[in-house]
Amino acid sequence: MKIVTIASGGMDSATLIWKLKAEHEVHVLGVDYGQRHRVELEHLERLCGLADVPLRIADLSAIRPLIQGQSSQTNPDVAVPHGHYADENMKTTVVPNRNMIMLSVAIGHAISIEADAVAYGAHAGDHTIYPDCREEFASAMSVASLLCDWRPIKLLRPFVDMTKTEIAELGYSLKVPFQETWSCYEGIDVHCGKCGTCVERKEALSVDDPTRYAA
Repeated sequence: MKIVTIASGGMDSATLIWKLKAEHEVHVLGVDYGQRHRVELEHLERLCGLADVPLRIADLSAIRPLIQGQSSQTNPDVAVPHGHYADENMKTTVVPNRNMIMLSVAIGHAISIEADAVAYGAHAGDHTIYPDCREEFASAMSVASLLCDWRPIKLLRPFVDMTKTEIAELGYSLKVPFQETWSCYEGIDVHCGKCGTCVERKEALSVDDPTRYAA
């Protein structure tokens, strides 16, 4: 099967690439939407080189002023919240309609290269924070992807019932180079160690974590 995989350069994305490339023809799509942590795309480029899979970057950076809202990832006036993802203030990391935007571009790309499916790495821990990771949203997008063109595109979410720790365990078994991945929302030279993605990364990678943190 020929699959367009949406990827960010993070540990979930890397594990998804390694999992799919073992059995399918994988084409990776990264998206620059003007995110604060654009450094993730540089890591994605290195990961795709190591995985020997083609990468395209969709430059949508011009839409950043249109999707700022009160998101710390697209509005430079909003600070990145620190703490665990379960905390209420983590909602400020939500980028308005991000998944629908990225999925729409990926589906269009899949149609244009005659792919069979689009995959993305939404997992069980995303559901409570991100409204566009809920089952209802994904189901609606799955229906839309089958109807938006004469060529139906399947929507794949292989990690939807997995925790971050389970994804990390799968990644270790696939020999994913986690040291090359990027999670931090601050987008500085090293992982801050305090934002929600860093806290979640520490917990998932545990004692084998190869990451250098500032704190």
